[in-house]
Amino acid sequence: MEHKKSNENAGRRQFLTGVIAAGAATAASSVGTIAPVSAADAPARVPSALPPSAKVAAAETSTPRELARVKGIPGSDFMVDVIKSLDIKYLPSNCASSFRALHESLINYGGNTKPEFLTCMHEESAVAMAHGYFKIAGKPLLTLCHGTVGLQHATMAVYNAWCDRVPVIVVGGNDLDAAYRPPGVPTFHSAQDINAIVRDYTKWDDTPVSLQHFSQSFVRAYKIAMTPPYGPVAISLDAGLQQEPMKDHGAKPYVPRYVPTAPPQGDTGAVKEAARLLAQAQNPVIVVDRAARTAAGVGLLVQLAELLQAKVIDQGGRMNFPKTHYLSSPPTAVNGADVIIGMELSDFWAVVNSFTDNGEHGGIGTNGTRIKPDTKLISISSVELNTKANYQDFQRYQVVDVPMAADAEATLPALIEAVKSAIPNERKAAIAARGEAARKTYAENKARTRQAAALAWDASPISTARLVMETYGQIKDLDWSLVASEGNVSNWPVRLWPMEKYHHWLGRSGGYGVGYGAPASIGAALANRDLGRFSVSIQSDGDLMYAPGVLWTAAKHKIPLLAVMHNNRGYHQEVMHVQRLANFRNRPVNLGGDMGPVGTSIERPDIEYHKLAESMGWWAKGPIKDPAQLGPALKEAIAVVQSGQPALLNVWTQPR
Repeated sequence: MEHKKSNENAGRRQFLTGVIAAGAATAASSVGTIAPVSAADAPARVPSALPPSAKVAAAETSTPRELARVKGIPGSDFMVDVIKSLDIKYLPSNCASSFRALHESLINYGGNTKPEFLTCMHEESAVAMAHGYFKIAGKPLLTLCHGTVGLQHATMAVYNAWCDRVPVIVVGGNDLDAAYRPPGVPTFHSAQDINAIVRDYTKWDDTPVSLQHFSQSFVRAYKIAMTPPYGPVAISLDAGLQQEPMKDHGAKPYVPRYVPTAPPQGDTGAVKEAARLLAQAQNPVIVVDRAARTAAGVGLLVQLAELLQAKVIDQGGRMNFPKTHYLSSPPTAVNGADVIIGMELSDFWAVVNSFTDNGEHGGIGTNGTRIKPDTKLISISSVELNTKANYQDFQRYQVVDVPMAADAEATLPALIEAVKSAIPNERKAAIAARGEAARKTYAENKARTRQAAALAWDASPISTARLVMETYGQIKDLDWSLVASEGNVSNWPVRLWPMEKYHHWLGRSGGYGVGYGAPASIGAALANRDLGRFSVSIQSDGDLMYAPGVLWTAAKHKIPLLAVMHNNRGYHQEVMHVQRLANFRNRPVNLGGDMGPVGTSIERPDIEYHKLAESMGWWAKGPIKDPAQLGPALKEAIAVVQSGQPALLNVWTQPR
């Protein structure tokens, strides 16, 4: 690279020249010792599926005698020192040549500990594992991607992490110097700027050109990723920089000390104004999505809600508020509100407005308001600090009366104290009465939900309510964690399970990218394994088939997880979309199969998910179609998971 110092370029040139010369010498020597062979004397062709001969294996793996040893300390060893300084426990990744030097240093210099390399079959799975891990452990993981193609594989998972406000450290190997870049595949997989692929949905990226630059960039990337709003970051890592030895003269590179940045808090004046509005409200409502970044955030929200006796709508981006609390309320609670405070909402517009897809206006639908014209709106959201223009994860624009660009959890202590000061004594009786009314409404809502869950209880295929509640019935006495619930099971876990602890529910994918559930649940189960918790996922069929190789990773690294399949044998959300549009157009609906229109069914042949899991080292059972068989099968599977193995149940279910 032209911007490198001359001695660094020389080091790389000498290294690469040695490799090329050694290869040429080996080839010349071989040519000189092999006699011509006639067609009649040629050995029979061996099928390619057979293992390589000892000679072939030696040629592929051994170091040529003519290749001189690289002198000095490899730059990638120093990179390992930088990574270790941040106490990153695991590194899920798919191996690749563009970061081979760092890979070798992680194993032999770093001892494959902190981080421990977790072998993944796909880059998207590796990033999604890091995504799920963080939502349990509260610490980010590092993943390595191979140049352009590896990062292209990872993009969906990176986008999910961006939308879900989750930090992931993505390092992409690259061969920057075209003058010394190997021809062929390495060139196809290189780019001037590989980070451009993910720049619109990462918080920050860099391309270090020296070891000192790498150490500063890596610590900076970690710091930025871990400053709310959290998010993924990317570093492009040149192969030459990894392989060159460190200089033996001049100032040696050092590792900067990581000091976390305090999260941004709401402006004092805005906090006081919000407290005044909430204290004077007749019917305040709190709406939260990713407000609780930690278990402490749940406790703070309970304090604020009880102080105001305000109903809380938890949209489920995280486990923000206990589902057993009498102030936990459905989305309709905003209808009569005179003050609404939204915390870390992805879509404030949809909280206070309705959208009906009725086929009118060219498919745009119609909008309506859910609230009174004079309802005051308050927002605390850190997302305003990093919104970008291209990807529309920030949703429609909503006018807010008191907006705060700040982290909700960090702002809650000040807001609680301000509300305490703002509530006059004459308002306390009315606030208490509001709480009593909320208790009655909560009990009525719970009774209706239980009645709805009982419908089709004995149906076959199994109802989603029974799937969910049979699962809970078997894990309720364990320290359980629902690490993923993909596949649209009518939201029964959140509606019926007594979720109280932060780890009981991890939220959804963020960007609604299919393929998140399986790897994210395994990443979260990895974190729960270290904490002694029991991990369970409600795993949908279509989601698993995006990248099922992650099942092997779980078995390989002994990550215990109970995956209960919601096998409805179709992409049912798309079934409903096609059916709805056909109805608008007055056309026949069912064109092709029992589970829906052409292009939405996952049937004939039926996928034997239990056999798929067994082939990758899981204990598995199925297909389970009789609801009476579900409970006993769950008991078997739970015993397997408690022994330290992953287990999967293939359960045939109703569409939703």
